Amino acid sequence: MLKTALKPRWIAALILALAVSGVFVLLSQWQFSRSTERTDAPPVVLESTKPLLSVLDPGVPMHADAADQLVTAQGHFDASRQVLVQNRLQSGANGYWVVTAFIVDGAPVLKGAGATAETIIPVARGWLSDTAEAKAPPSGPITLAGRLIPSEAPNPKANVPAGQVAALSTAQLINLWQVSSYPGFIISNSELAAGQDVGAHAVAGDLKAITVTAQPDVSPINWLNIFYAVEWVVFAGFAVFLWWRLVSDAYRRTMDPEDDDDYDDGGDDYGGDGGDHTGDDDGTRNEGGTSVQQSSEVHQ
Repeated sequence: MLKTALKPRWIAALILALAVSGVFVLLSQWQFSRSTERTDAPPVVLESTKPLLSVLDPGVPMHADAADQLVTAQGHFDASRQVLVQNRLQSGANGYWVVTAFIVDGAPVLKGAGATAETIIPVARGWLSDTAEAKAPPSGPITLAGRLIPSEAPNPKANVPAGQVAALSTAQLINLWQVSSYPGFIISNSELAAGQDVGAHAVAGDLKAITVTAQPDVSPINWLNIFYAVEWVVFAGFAVFLWWRLVSDAYRRTMDPEDDDDYDDGGDDYGGDGGDHTGDDDGTRNEGGTSVQQSSEVHQ
């Protein structure tokens, strides 16, 4: 079979099969890279400001397409509901986020046990390096603008000082403040009171502005692309297998003529024997005829 495989036409066919297999392997690698590809959040969607009331509903989980969305809301801060969130880094320094409840005007009123007539959303107003620098939020009607962020997981850390929490968890704040709330929180970009920005971005002081951007959308593994990648590998192997099968068939064909000759010889022997038998029959008849003739001569 090796001699058959080393014939020029089969060497050329092998080169072609390997070239096709190489293309299939490259396609497989491309599909594998697509399966784990990360796509950034579309700026056209997330960087256009939308009303909070049209983006998110209280009492239901936040959908992924609402995360990092720029939103606006009208309402006022509730100074009696304010906490400091521990372990927040800003410019390499560890500090605290000042988070205050913002009562949203026109927000849906939840029903059921524990529901309140007012619905709030926690707002991270700014960053502090020292807890003693925390001050009350601005009073009066506020037009709030900021980025909507998903809630963090609760962190039931022990020995947390009063007025502080270890994580910005809306579920934890609902239990602490005993009020109906949206499922996420807002990082403040501006707080307009009577047309003037009174937020940390506009007012110099101990409270520093928190700057965040839309986080990249970490896409899960695309199993369809994984399937296609495996399929291309199978095709690559099949191209080489097909070459081997064709060579194997050609080799068998070089061995088959001996069997064909044996079959032909058997047919010729059968025909020759038939002719001999016919001759024997004729001879028998001749001999029979001669015997009959001799018998007649005896009678005469």
